[in-house]
Amino acid sequence: MVRRNSSSPNASVNRQGNGTTDRREVDFDIQQELARLQEMIYESFHIPVSRWTIVDEDKLLEQLDLIGTKIPEAIRKALSVLEQEQDIIAEAEAYAERIVQSAQQRAAQILDESGIIQQAQREANQIRQQVQQECEAIQSQTMAEIEQLRQVTTSEMQQLRQQSMGEAQNIQDGADEYADAVLTRLEQQLSEMLGVVRNGRQQLYGNSPQRKATLPGKPLPSSVKKRPQ
Repeated sequence: MVRRNSSSPNASVNRQGNGTTDRREVDFDIQQELARLQEMIYESFHIPVSRWTIVDEDKLLEQLDLIGTKIPEAIRKALSVLEQEQDIIAEAEAYAERIVQSAQQRAAQILDESGIIQQAQREANQIRQQVQQECEAIQSQTMAEIEQLRQVTTSEMQQLRQQSMGEAQNIQDGADEYADAVLTRLEQQLSEMLGVVRNGRQQLYGNSPQRKATLPGKPLPSSVKKRPQ
């Protein structure tokens, strides 16, 4: 490679006053600048049948100076970006860890709540079964007591009915006996009174010739009617 004199009066001017350099300082890409350096070499005049290439020394040095100047800043920016990325990654990992821990705590809480709910359901089922059994036992006992009470009531009603019928029969028998006794006394009194009446009549008809015809054994006059005994 043929080098030009680095003391050329235009070299410093080109390195300091080139607008392209100012533009590259705004947005520097190391890969792009290395590619430009490679293009500068490829685009330079190549001496035929040799390995030599004539390169513009000022442009080459300017490009190398630019790369040499910007590489530390680019490295610093890259390191800063890398640190930011690491911070972001660490923050993301911490956030993910918090999410995982929260999810694990929530899962454990859900499991605890699920266990409590299952325990409550089991206790509720046991209470429901116990209450059902007690209700069935009370119902059976109540039905047995009702049946026993019905039997006792039926028996007492039958006894009371029989007793009532017996008392009614006794009352009826007593009433019949009392009525018979009354009628018997009345019959006796009537018989005695009838005897008195007959005796009186006999005496009345015995003192009169006309009445003698109506003595006992003879028919009474049609005007006198005989009372039944």
